[in-house]
Amino acid sequence: MSPSTTAIVVPGNGAFDADGAYRITARCRRLVAEAERLAERWSPRAVVFTGWAPDGSVSEAEQMREAWRGPELELVVEPTATITAENAARTLPLLRERGIERALVVCAPLHLYRARYFFRRLYAAHGIETRFRAAPVSPTLHAVGWELVALTARARQLRAAEAELRGP
Repeated sequence: MSPSTTAIVVPGNGAFDADGAYRITARCRRLVAEAERLAERWSPRAVVFTGWAPDGSVSEAEQMREAWRGPELELVVEPTATITAENAARTLPLLRERGIERALVVCAPLHLYRARYFFRRLYAAHGIETRFRAAPVSPTLHAVGWELVALTARARQLRAAEAELRGP
């Protein structure tokens, strides 16, 4: 991958703590750590973090940027995406603005199927080659359930993301 035209994209994952604060999960921190390792190897132009906060507090994307301990490079924050389809749709313009031709999406192994479904379709339609890296993250029962339920909505979510990219 050519560094000048490559970006790493990291979709977020968060949860409310016992104290009521919305924070990125330990799994999400592992995704950031994997992105740091990949950035050392690939020297991308940018790393894009994407994800919201349901209570309007610090977004998953902002928390991931704060957790970054990797090489110094452009760290881009997309703080509004609530689902994987939105992660793909809302990071696409950020990549295009930077002339990115290749993206490496870092996600959990269980999330890989849905991430591929959305990112490949949306990015490829705009000429961005997309690869994926599953970080070494152990699955949880909650994550398995979430992925199974989310599969039922993927076609509708893809149509909504495509419509969002087309604009009004």
